[in-house]
Amino acid sequence: MEQESRIALIGIIVEDRNQTAELNAILHEYAEFIVGRMGIPYREKKISVISVVLDAPQDTISALSGKLGKMQGIGVKTIYAKSK
Repeated sequence: MEQESRIALIGIIVEDRNQTAELNAILHEYAEFIVGRMGIPYREKKISVISVVLDAPQDTISALSGKLGKMQGIGVKTIYAKSK
């Protein structure tokens, strides 16, 4: 049985810029589910803030969030739309 699609926003804070290549590679794996992505470099604080909007099954969103959350120097939070 196919899972129902959900809308989610993953907020990512990159504190270690050496992780950027791996982060982008992981996001590329999930490109078919990404509706939009916005990155904001905050140069004064030496961090980047990225928001990624997904339309994907719950398991897919959780898998992506989990992979990102295991990375050193990366902070991740996921929120879901109430409506499906």
